[in-house]
Amino acid sequence: MSDDDRGERRLLGAVVLAVLVSQVLLYPGVPDLVVALGAPAGIDAGMWFLVAEFGAFVSFAVVWGAASDALGRRVPLIVAGALGGAASYVALAAVPGLGLGFRAALVVRVVGGALTIGAFSLAITSLMDLRGGNGRNMGAAGTAIGLGAALGSVVGGALADVDTFYPVYAGAAVLAGAGLLAAAVDDRAVGRASAEGDGDDARFRDVLAQARTTRGLLVPLAFGFVDRLTAGFFALVGVYYFQDPETFGLSAAGAGATLALFFVPFALLQSPFGSLSDRVGRFLPVVVGSIAYGVVTVGVGLAPVYPVAAGLMALVGVCGALMAPATMALVTDLVEPEARGAAMGLFNVFGSLGFLAGFLVGGGATEAFGYTPAFLAVGGLELAIALALFPAVRALAPGDGLLGLRGDAERSASE
Repeated sequence: MSDDDRGERRLLGAVVLAVLVSQVLLYPGVPDLVVALGAPAGIDAGMWFLVAEFGAFVSFAVVWGAASDALGRRVPLIVAGALGGAASYVALAAVPGLGLGFRAALVVRVVGGALTIGAFSLAITSLMDLRGGNGRNMGAAGTAIGLGAALGSVVGGALADVDTFYPVYAGAAVLAGAGLLAAAVDDRAVGRASAEGDGDDARFRDVLAQARTTRGLLVPLAFGFVDRLTAGFFALVGVYYFQDPETFGLSAAGAGATLALFFVPFALLQSPFGSLSDRVGRFLPVVVGSIAYGVVTVGVGLAPVYPVAAGLMALVGVCGALMAPATMALVTDLVEPEARGAAMGLFNVFGSLGFLAGFLVGGGATEAFGYTPAFLAVGGLELAIALALFPAVRALAPGDGLLGLRGDAERSASE
């Protein structure tokens, strides 16, 4: 298979990584940053700080996609989104000096999110356009996302301990660098798939209709929603939980490193676990992985000492890496080839809504009831979806033998 696009793949993967780094840089220092921006201390302000950006992500991802389709080009829009996002970070740092208050900071976050999602979503769409195999291209995206989140959490925590606004300045610099990297991408390579008819012409409305008629498509969409909800919960509640003097009292750097304990195995193990799901079938990674994920999530909230919580965070990353690629693969198993790109887009929309719900559910539950009930609620939700959809996944991906331990490839070979 031709892989003449490896240079573009590396550049676009670097753009995706840079956008994730810039986003997650802020997470470990959110408790102090929102106060510096004029908000009262507490998880409620941190929740709205993250919701403002991610709500814009969800709202504007499709807008950027439509704009790129109308323009017939992606690279200029990726550059504009990255540079605009960098400018929004500079504006955010200027809010206190201008005396504008926390509401103005939230407006800046909305604008910044609307711009940054253009760079992120179109970089991933551009990876789908490249030759060399969709698995390889999406593998590059997945690795970049996981490693970018891990790097951003560690560096962001260390910077926040030095100065509250250093992660914001660093995020601006990283996004500006992403814009420069994107400018080096060959726009002709990115648009080749659509020009040659290899792209996916299905629209989201077609896939929504297919979701009502395709047997079982809502099953992986439901798993994707809840899995991302849990990730959003950790991104917000986990930061406050690990820094709270009543729990573990970590610094921002310590909280960032703890988040990295989740992100690193999640990034590094997706490729081998994705291959595993091809061999053993989707059932075991999706259902058993989700059950383990829910149990371990609850365990983090019940951990009596930090070393136990840290070890469980790493295990959460392992469980997430086990189920994530199998869940996405289940989408492609169920949908016709000509609609797979749009179906994956729909899967990501459900995932983004789940991430947003994780902020709202996690922040609201913690504010109202405390950390332990919030961890029980979110972990319990993951368990509930796995147990409720156990029969559906078993019917969709039965495999052979105990728990479906033989995948489609092996079964076909034996036949």
